[in-house]
Amino acid sequence: MFKNILLIGAGGFIGSVARFFLSKLNLTVELFSIPVGTLLVNVTGCLVIGLLTGVADKTALLNSEWRMFLMVGLCGGFTTFSTFAGENLMLLHNGQFGPLLVYTALSVILGFAAVFFGYAITNIL
Repeated sequence: MFKNILLIGAGGFIGSVARFFLSKLNLTVELFSIPVGTLLVNVTGCLVIGLLTGVADKTALLNSEWRMFLMVGLCGGFTTFSTFAGENLMLLHNGQFGPLLVYTALSVILGFAAVFFGYAITNIL
């Protein structure tokens, strides 16, 4: 159990730091008041977890320890749906209903499409 906690923590550390750097795009990229960095992190995280799920389902490459490190730790630390919810709340509080709807729709639709695409790639390989 302690080994799994260390694996998850190490993956979470890497994922969180990567998220921090990508989320800095929020400060430099302007697209209809949408937090672009967080959107990119969410979609990328969904793609990666889709790929990892497909690989884990179809091969023996990812044992339970690698799944803990990559899927629970790295992807869990990298994806930012709590940040997503907080940013949506701020858009709502600021009366930015259009960006709120666009940001939410893009995150959900592109995130699901990325998970599906990542999983589908594993069927081709």
